[in-house]
Amino acid sequence: MKKIKKLYQNQNSFFYLFTFYFLLLSPSTAFASVVDGRQGDKKTRETWGHSEAGKQISAPLEVSSIDRVTTFSPLLISQNSPSSGDPNSVFQQDPTTEFQQNPNSPLQQQPTSPTPETTPAPTDNSPIITPATTPGQSKVTLEIAPVGDPRVQADGRSTIKLQGQIIDEKGEVIRKDAIATLTTSAGKFIGADQDKDQGGFQVRVIDGEFTATLQSDIKPQQVRIRAAIDKIQKQSLNVPTELDDIKNPTFPQQTDNSWIEKITTVPLEAYTQVEFTTYLRPSLVTGVLNLRIGPGGTNYWGSLQEFLNPDEIDKGTTVDFYGAAFATGKIGDWLFTGAFNSDRAINQDCEGNNRLFGGVQFCEQPYPVYGDSSTATPTTPSIDSFYARLERTPSIVGAEPDYFMWGDYSTNEFARASQLYTATSRQLHGFKANYNLGNLQITGLYANNIEGFQRDTIVPDGTGGYYFLSKRLLVPGSEIVYVEAEEINRPGTVVERKQMLRGADYEIDYDRGTLLFRRPVFATELNPFGSTLVRRIVVTYQNEGGEDSSLLGGRLQYNFSNDFTNKTFGAVSYLREDQGDQDFELFGGDFLISLGNVGKIVGEFAHSNNNLITGEEASGNAYRLEAFGNITENLFGQAYYRAVEPNFSNNATFSFTPGQTRYGASLLTRLSDLTSFRVAYDVEENYGTAPTSITSFFDLFDPQPQNRPGERVSNELRTFRAGILQKLGNSDLSLEYVNRSRNDRIGDDLDGDASQIVSRLKFPLTDSLTFQAQNELNLGESDPLYPNRTTLGLDWKAAEGVTLRLAHQFYDDSELLPGNSLTTLDTIVDQKLSDDTSLLGRYSVLSGFGGLQGQGALGVSHGWKVAPGFKVNLGYQYVFKNIFNATAAGDRYPQYYAVGQTAASLGLFSGSVYSLGFEYTDNPNFKARAQFEYRDGDQSNNLVISAAAAGKISPALTALVRFQQAGEANVYLPTVVNSIDTGGIRFQELGDTANLKIGLAYRDPTNDKFNGLLKYEWRQNFDSIPETQLTGSTATGHIFSAEGIYAPNWRWEFYGKYAFRNGVTYYDDDRYDGSVNLAQLRASYRLGYRSDLAVEGRWIGQNSNSGTDYDEFGVAVETGYYVTPDLRLGLGYSFGSVDDRDFTGYRSEGGFYVNISLKLNELLGGFGLQEPVPKQQQESEIPTAQTEPAKETSQSKLIQRLKQKAEGRRQKDEG
Repeated sequence: MKKIKKLYQNQNSFFYLFTFYFLLLSPSTAFASVVDGRQGDKKTRETWGHSEAGKQISAPLEVSSIDRVTTFSPLLISQNSPSSGDPNSVFQQDPTTEFQQNPNSPLQQQPTSPTPETTPAPTDNSPIITPATTPGQSKVTLEIAPVGDPRVQADGRSTIKLQGQIIDEKGEVIRKDAIATLTTSAGKFIGADQDKDQGGFQVRVIDGEFTATLQSDIKPQQVRIRAAIDKIQKQSLNVPTELDDIKNPTFPQQTDNSWIEKITTVPLEAYTQVEFTTYLRPSLVTGVLNLRIGPGGTNYWGSLQEFLNPDEIDKGTTVDFYGAAFATGKIGDWLFTGAFNSDRAINQDCEGNNRLFGGVQFCEQPYPVYGDSSTATPTTPSIDSFYARLERTPSIVGAEPDYFMWGDYSTNEFARASQLYTATSRQLHGFKANYNLGNLQITGLYANNIEGFQRDTIVPDGTGGYYFLSKRLLVPGSEIVYVEAEEINRPGTVVERKQMLRGADYEIDYDRGTLLFRRPVFATELNPFGSTLVRRIVVTYQNEGGEDSSLLGGRLQYNFSNDFTNKTFGAVSYLREDQGDQDFELFGGDFLISLGNVGKIVGEFAHSNNNLITGEEASGNAYRLEAFGNITENLFGQAYYRAVEPNFSNNATFSFTPGQTRYGASLLTRLSDLTSFRVAYDVEENYGTAPTSITSFFDLFDPQPQNRPGERVSNELRTFRAGILQKLGNSDLSLEYVNRSRNDRIGDDLDGDASQIVSRLKFPLTDSLTFQAQNELNLGESDPLYPNRTTLGLDWKAAEGVTLRLAHQFYDDSELLPGNSLTTLDTIVDQKLSDDTSLLGRYSVLSGFGGLQGQGALGVSHGWKVAPGFKVNLGYQYVFKNIFNATAAGDRYPQYYAVGQTAASLGLFSGSVYSLGFEYTDNPNFKARAQFEYRDGDQSNNLVISAAAAGKISPALTALVRFQQAGEANVYLPTVVNSIDTGGIRFQELGDTANLKIGLAYRDPTNDKFNGLLKYEWRQNFDSIPETQLTGSTATGHIFSAEGIYAPNWRWEFYGKYAFRNGVTYYDDDRYDGSVNLAQLRASYRLGYRSDLAVEGRWIGQNSNSGTDYDEFGVAVETGYYVTPDLRLGLGYSFGSVDDRDFTGYRSEGGFYVNISLKLNELLGGFGLQEPVPKQQQESEIPTAQTEPAKETSQSKLIQRLKQKAEGRRQKDEG
């Protein structure tokens, strides 16, 4: 053993291991797949639109076509089943037991009664096929492929049909029924979902075949579709094969036992790909040009800010021009989309909000008067007045669209699967272009109005929030929110990362700088067969207090293969951000080599230059080289090398630890159907300067964009582990030897040599209940960070893809780690189901409000299905002691955020968290959701309550109720400044932020003459921030509004609105009361088809106990005449007055004005002009004799009168 350890401690050991790994691969196979996209003699591409079901590649290691992927699953099934009539049959003949476990299992239950065809139960917990103890294998394959052309227009309406089947190893369809789950990366499935409570889209497999229809969205892109049958299980090496899994494939962490999960039973699944192509639609133009001549400051119909503006009313007669237009249509092979608004930013809404990509959150969205359940998708997002995009789908199969644009955009092309250190994930505005020149893809971008860029990392307290960021006054829409997870005592490698979506996952207050998640975010995750993880919330954003900057970037990527199963490319990228005195530069290269079904190789180099606020320049490099895959069918290997120098910087990518190097390799082999073996070697070196604490009192009010340097670190850890996994019936039992050798070059805290025996057991108690246990026992000396530890877990499969896990872990004292215990009860969702894009559409109430708003009100989550449409979510987390021990990367501190790439300095507070939630979505006319969360700890108590219900009281009346209350989850102040062992308290005095909304909307679907809206809102502490703790400011407010529109006939229309707001603010023990009233009335009358008359009045009044009273009155009368259907001449009179005694005093202004409005229907050259559709030629008809004249009804008389009036108007217009 000493000789082995000495060999492993050789500095070049990594390169020997890496060379050994590549020698095991087939050189010819690897070379062929990279050069010409082939493996053996099989082509990797088929002709588009000529794929036929049943003609699949049959060798497990052959590469499939671009539009079809076949997944083989070696099912180990007993050949002597007592219910099997055919000895060669893969499935049992009895439908009541066709998906049962091995009949020889002692846990086998009695067969259940057959389920009628009319009432399928696809989500029952019936047993699944698991490996039998008898020899013999049968290969069952799931296929899915598009029918016909795999390309479809991205017009939001076109559909593409998908067909799938289950076949045996002979290529014959297995004539059995099942339920298949489909998920898609874009678009949505249409038709009947066989189980709406389950994630994804469920279709019935009848006689081994199924079909589904996918509807496109409006974005051209490559779309990946997954089909899975959970009731059919396969046993194989669970190797990451998808591009999204490559960024951080699971490394052999120090407590990473997830290698056991690599040899497990997983659903039978298959993938395919389709493409949404650019919709070259006929040209369309719409817009308006308006010219107003009249007294300055009297534009009643314009912005409220401009009406009676003191700077405008003294200018006399003014000429104002306003123009807004939208245009789209094909220009040759390109699609042009553009928008312009001369008066405001395109994204700006009626409340003055202007955020990147536009849109509003649910908490800001007004309840609609016209509720038709329609959705609005912004197609021209821009925070300035102009948007333009020229786009086409290239003829290169699998290539991304070519486009040139100005507007809001994301940086997806700079965050490829092969990029970690060179990746950039930002929300920006400016110019961007992407063009395919053959296999060369060229991408460039320029952002011209970036404000201060910040990266915050927060440890969640187990509740949904509120989580305060380090900055206030965020740039709306600039944030990107992730939840990352890494090993609790070994920072540096993120093993899980999930992006959160605004509205669906969280709400954000840009003024306060707060996040509130829709479900609790636990700080820890206990997996008895994996690592103990700590979760962190990572938020990158722009803030108005930062320095203005611009960004320039470019990327050249050469695509050797665009096949999504064999994606291979190499690229270089460059990015430079001008931040005034703090410039940032990042450049590097990366590549991805796909070896078909064998594996993948990823490499990357990155270099950064960063000017610090101290005036010093910091530069550093980062390196990455990884390879993993199946060396043979039963042998999986991986080798990796990662190195980050201390001064390397990149705040727009994954979290990492500067000054850390890791390399190693591992082999996992299946010796037999029941036995597997793994051996691994890993080296980690930490050097440089660790960050120090930022818990100083003034950090709350003057946070720095970069961390302060702390103590120096220099240590090394070498780990060797070898273990065996044995299947005993339905159970998994493993035993592993682990040796850790540490060398601390500065102190002796991280010195030592320790060995452990790690034993694990996974035992299914029932079909849906599994017990898991793990014990880590030191042999002699204990490792400073890995003492004796025991973890127990109980997994209950609540639904397909949803597992409820109860886990408890306790461990002994060590030199750095005091004894502690952790307990969690959490809901674990299959990642492949949680990413499904079709999930959002199930939370809307028809004809009540928009689908997105309803989903935002109710939330989207998975849970335990108690009844159809009714789910329950349970959660519990308990941390016995604070976790602020040092790690190999440095010390950890009690602080409420970390800036930049200093997440390793965050510790974990002790406490208990309880959560209980439910949601009901079964009734299309009623949806409800409630969530209760409570945290109890020495440093903090937090209560989060959220409840919402929406439904139709009657066909004409829709109601919405929503309540939300939460305190501060992470605002921490120390009692002793700059002390490592500081104790502290949280800001309990800020008070909970609460909000109650009640809305009623009236719209009779049978009579549209009257529509009404009623709304009430109560708010408390809606503006509290840590800074107000110095003054003790609190606030409450009430808002009431009612509005209605009444149109008795086509001539008359009446509109009225009244709103009242009352607020009370306590500031330094003083009370301030204020009230605001708004009243508005409008009446319009159409004199004829060419002329109209309208009058409107408006009053705004404000009063308070501080004497700041304000009154504004305005009235306008206007008549107009349509010279043509698109040209209107208007003449009117407007008058208004303002009484503002404390500031500008009394002022008034009025006068006549002229309005000239032109509706745009086309641009130069007839672009956008809609030609009238010619009258279609009708087929000849032979009149039939009638025995008696038809009897006239009231409906036929009405139709006849309308036809006569329409003919009279037409003759009058022509005359």
